[in-house]
Amino acid sequence: MIIKKQVYSADKKANPLIGILLFLISIILFLATAPIGFVFGLFHSIYKKGIIGIGEYLLKMAISIDQLGNVAMQHFLNVFWIKKSGYKFGNRDETISSALGRNNKLGTLTFLGKFIDNLLNLIDKDHSLNSIDYYIEPTPEVLDLLSWIHIIDLEVLILFDKNKGTFSLPGGGKIKGKPDATVLHWHIKEKLNIDLEIPNMEYLGIFEAQTASKKPVLIDRKTCYSANYTGIITPDPLNTEVVWLNYSDREKLSEVDKLIFDFLKESEYIH
Repeated sequence: MIIKKQVYSADKKANPLIGILLFLISIILFLATAPIGFVFGLFHSIYKKGIIGIGEYLLKMAISIDQLGNVAMQHFLNVFWIKKSGYKFGNRDETISSALGRNNKLGTLTFLGKFIDNLLNLIDKDHSLNSIDYYIEPTPEVLDLLSWIHIIDLEVLILFDKNKGTFSLPGGGKIKGKPDATVLHWHIKEKLNIDLEIPNMEYLGIFEAQTASKKPVLIDRKTCYSANYTGIITPDPLNTEVVWLNYSDREKLSEVDKLIFDFLKESEYIH
């Protein structure tokens, strides 16, 4: 079974007056109830797990505060911590550290952003890079894709686009509200005319790298799965060719597919 994190997104534009009213109500309720809840949470954590329970409880609190800060401080952070071409702060499902890590990878931190990043690294090595959250609410800056990994004799099945002259792993874009397995099955059926066996589909990982796509996209994110299939692989002969690449062919690929090849080599799937 493939479990997806569900996120809330508004179906229509919010009424600004309603937004202000709900904000004030939430602040009042927080001030009235949070102290009691916090004290109760500390005692409950001690009772259940002792000092370990307190550590786990406070870590959850720290992450939630970090997410709140990412929204509350987004305009300040976007002006002073990153360049105009950077990955924007402000996703309510993401921490400040995660957005900082993405800009670290993209090389879009300003002098102040680099200073903060280095300061965090002194406290916790590679803090921002290790904080990148791949399960955040989708944004226009992230191209969310699915890929099928199929390996035979230490070589990976790759699609060559005859029109663009590019190599890529077979797959396609995610579809909101649809399971990964179902959507990937559709993409592979369309591109290769085979049926992936969904019950034995295995999750391999999520990978991110700088994109070659046009703005506003900055990052390609690929969620990868392996699976057996039925049928005969038959790509569209006019537009697509199936090729088999090994690790020595890594430079032919996009940045995100290079990372996937690195993972496959480190995991000894390919050489």
